[in-house]
Amino acid sequence: MSTVFVARQPVFTRDLRLYGYELLFRAAEGEQRADVMDDDLATSRVLLNTFTVIGLEEVVGRYPALVNVSRDFLVREARERTLPARRIVLELLESVTAEPEVLEAMDALRAAGFTLCLDDFVPSPETLPLLDHADIVKLEVEGRSREELAALIETVARPGLRVLAEKIESRQRFQECLELGFHYFQGYFLSRPRTVRGSSVPVHRLPTVRLLAAIQREQLDVADLERIIATDVGLSYRLLRYMNSAYYQLQRPMDSIRQAVLYLGTREMRRWASLMAISAMDDRPPELISMLTVRARMCELLGTQFHHGDGDTYFTIGLFSGLDVVLDAPLKDVLKALPLSREVRDALLRRKGSGGKVLDCVLHYEAGDWDWLELSGYPAAQIIQAYLDAIAWSRDAFRHQYPG
Repeated sequence: MSTVFVARQPVFTRDLRLYGYELLFRAAEGEQRADVMDDDLATSRVLLNTFTVIGLEEVVGRYPALVNVSRDFLVREARERTLPARRIVLELLESVTAEPEVLEAMDALRAAGFTLCLDDFVPSPETLPLLDHADIVKLEVEGRSREELAALIETVARPGLRVLAEKIESRQRFQECLELGFHYFQGYFLSRPRTVRGSSVPVHRLPTVRLLAAIQREQLDVADLERIIATDVGLSYRLLRYMNSAYYQLQRPMDSIRQAVLYLGTREMRRWASLMAISAMDDRPPELISMLTVRARMCELLGTQFHHGDGDTYFTIGLFSGLDVVLDAPLKDVLKALPLSREVRDALLRRKGSGGKVLDCVLHYEAGDWDWLELSGYPAAQIIQAYLDAIAWSRDAFRHQYPG
């Protein structure tokens, strides 16, 4: 079986709940590339790898997977029905036009339970008829003014048709698209902090920063960690609920913070306390926490495999790389309040050292920047496996808190 990079990008509803994941993919070095192979082969390869080698559940959990399909693949799928209709959203490539055979295939697939999406839609006499046979239309918002988007939405509007805004790169753009009436949202806006005035951490985020600072102190024994966690009622509750979940399968209930600290040890407890302190902020979408958890675990796996370093350090680098988004403050200002080593600071702010290299690798994987990954020198198969393992670890660890 050929090696294929497979990553996912979340698609959100208006209230920032997760709708599904678009699958991003390309053949790894030495294989035929998705940007030069024909559309049918590209689609077939990613689906074959996702279903038979990886497992769809491992990549997207219980959510739908959005997959690009060509005209020929669409027509063939309408005839042969090889895919699970309720798990896949078929995204028709922008090259597909409204031929009678295509429209007939779209109707047949929708009748069979498939959701159909028009990808990167551009209105024209050849494409406009497709709108009456689709469920979702995806519009690229990058480079378009508010007025242009409003006119475009009016052009594509059809009864029951939902509109997805693609390539949203900032929270301000997300808000604008929300006001224009888009139904779904996709892009890296959730991975970037809101624009804030000044450079200080917002007052309502200071308790979290203080908690993270206390947890990260270099000299920290069991008693110190127990005291820090016990002073935060919410963190104590989350920790004990987590320790008593099916994840640990304990013989008897754990009913004290000290028991939990002794059971996990200070290093492991430091990690979980940091993770839970961040996830405790209820005004942040669960998918953001999921994304950071996957990133942290992937950094840990790659750091220990490729650089034989301390796994906890790499985990911290991955997790804290998103503190600017979580806390709505510049990362350099957040880090000033945390007692972190120079190694961690250099990795986070300057991408220096082995930690910086690993974080760079993980961020490029998240973005689907396959060219960078192939030039990085890291083995493709190990990167892909680390990503999948990180998704599984994150899902299992937080199943009781963020199901799916």
